[in-house]
Amino acid sequence: MSAKKTLVKVMIGGDEFSLRSDRSDDYTRAAAEHVDRAMKEVRASGKLIESHKAAILAALAITDDLFQSRVAEREMEQRLSALTTELSRLLPPRKRLSRAPGTFASSADDG
Repeated sequence: MSAKKTLVKVMIGGDEFSLRSDRSDDYTRAAAEHVDRAMKEVRASGKLIESHKAAILAALAITDDLFQSRVAEREMEQRLSALTTELSRLLPPRKRLSRAPGTFASSADDG
């Protein structure tokens, strides 16, 4: 069963859009404002740019942000994995047993 879709009116690039979304109204407005802001930044470059071209350039800028965030996330995962390995080496040998993520040793494991 899908979530209830709501209708939200937003302004992007000076045009009004009626968007149906299963996200909250605030989320939908924030997403639209992000796109509108990106288009304004493209247009602020000083050159006269047609609306559809400004939208494409804004989409490219947003996509670049997304890709950079994914790279940063992968790098963070790698750093966390390396830290986990390093911390594991500092534990006494009995505590180094492989455990499923998110599990805790019980007091029975200590004795």
